[in-house]
Amino acid sequence: MQAYLITIGNEILIGDIVNTNASWLGQFFSRYHIDVCKSVSVGDDQQEITAEVLQGMEKADITIVTGGLGPTHDDVTKKTLATLFESEMIVHEPTRDFISKIFKKRNIPLSPSNLEQSEVPHTCTVLMNYNGTAPGMWFENNGKVVVALPGVPSEMKALMNDEVLPRISGKFGLNGHIHRHYFQVAGIGESTLSDLVIGKTDDLLNGSVSLAYLPHPYGITLRVQGKGSSDEEAKQNIVPLTERIREKASEYIYSEDRDGRMEEVVLSILRRQKKTLAVAESCSGGLLASKITDIPGSSDVFLGGFVAYHNSAKENLLGVSADTLKKHGAVSRETALEMAKGAAEKFGASVGISTTGVAGPGGGTEEKPVGTVWFGYYDGENHFAMKARFFKERLANKERTAMVALDIIRRVCGGMEKLPYGLKAEYQS
Repeated sequence: MQAYLITIGNEILIGDIVNTNASWLGQFFSRYHIDVCKSVSVGDDQQEITAEVLQGMEKADITIVTGGLGPTHDDVTKKTLATLFESEMIVHEPTRDFISKIFKKRNIPLSPSNLEQSEVPHTCTVLMNYNGTAPGMWFENNGKVVVALPGVPSEMKALMNDEVLPRISGKFGLNGHIHRHYFQVAGIGESTLSDLVIGKTDDLLNGSVSLAYLPHPYGITLRVQGKGSSDEEAKQNIVPLTERIREKASEYIYSEDRDGRMEEVVLSILRRQKKTLAVAESCSGGLLASKITDIPGSSDVFLGGFVAYHNSAKENLLGVSADTLKKHGAVSRETALEMAKGAAEKFGASVGISTTGVAGPGGGTEEKPVGTVWFGYYDGENHFAMKARFFKERLANKERTAMVALDIIRRVCGGMEKLPYGLKAEYQS
C-alpha cells in the first residue's frame, strides 16, 4: 500500500511556518508499514492542488491533503475538491451544531464564514473534528481514497488517529511488516563512513533490506530497514547488515537508540568511572553545558562550567595567562590547553574540556578561517589539544563543536585510541 502526501499553504512555501505535518505523517505511515511514495507542498492555488491530487490518485492508494480548510478567502482546498469530485456543497448539521456550541460557550459572535465551515461536498464522508471547526473529508473514487484534513497539527493528528486509521484498516487492511534499526554515529564524515560501510555491504542491500544515511550538524544517523511477511522475518532480514555495521564502524557508534544522545552516553561512562566533569566554553557559548544538563541526574557528574567568551574572562576565570593570549591568540592550542586545565582545577573535577574557535560568519583569517576550533582536554594524566575545521555557518559550528567535545570525552574515557575525524592530539609539552 502506498500513500501520497500534499501539504497546502503559501505560508509553508515562503517559510513563515515549518512543515511539521509532512514529517509527522511520514512517521505515522511508516509506523503502520505504509510506503509514502511522494510528499509535496503547494500553495493555495486550485490548479496546483487539483494537479497534485490527480497525481496522488494515479500513483498511490490513499492521498492525504492537509491545509486550506479554514474560513478565510485564501483557503481553497474544499472548493477545489468539490469541483474535482463534481460535488454540490451541503450543510453537515452535526458540524454546524458543534461550531455553534463552541462559539456560544466562548461567548464569541458566530460569523457567516465560521458557519460556512460546516458546508462539505456531498460526495464525501465527513470526519468529525472535535478539536476545531473544520471537519475532515474522506472521498472514494475508482478504488482510490483522498482525505482532506485541517492544517492545524493537533487537529490533523487527532483525525488521523481517530478517524482515518480505522478507515484505512477497514478498506485496505494493514499488511506487511517493517522493522527499523538505528545507529547514532559521530566523529566521521558521511563519505568516509559510506566508503567504510557501503563499500562492504552492497551484497546485503536488496528489496527487503535498505540503508539510509541521515546527516545532521552533530553527526550521522544510519537507518537500517527490513521488510518481511512478519515482524520476526523483517528483524531477521537486517541482522547481517547490522552486524557488518557494528564490525566496521564500532568506534564511531555511540548509540543504537533512535533518539540516542551523546551527552547521555558520556555521563554514563563518567558515572561508571566515578569521575566528574567541568567545561570551559568560548565559541560554543554554553551549548555544551546546556546539552549535558538536559539529561536528568547530570549533577552527580557535571560540576559546572565557564562561558569565557572575552579574553578577560579567560584570564580571570580560568587562569589563562595574558602572555598566552597575546602570543598565540584566543583560538590556539595553548589557550585551549590552559582553559581545559583551568576548568578542571577551578571546579576540582576529574575531567576538564574546553572549546575555543571562530564560529563565524565573520572574524576568520587566512591562518584561522571561520570554522576553526581548538579543543582542550585535561584529566591529570592526559593533557592535549585538538584542532578541527568545521562549517561557515555559526549555529552549525556551535552544534558540531559541542558534539565533538563530548565525543572526545567518550573516546578518551572509554579507552579508545583515535580521536574524532581521525584528528591528532597535540599534547602539552
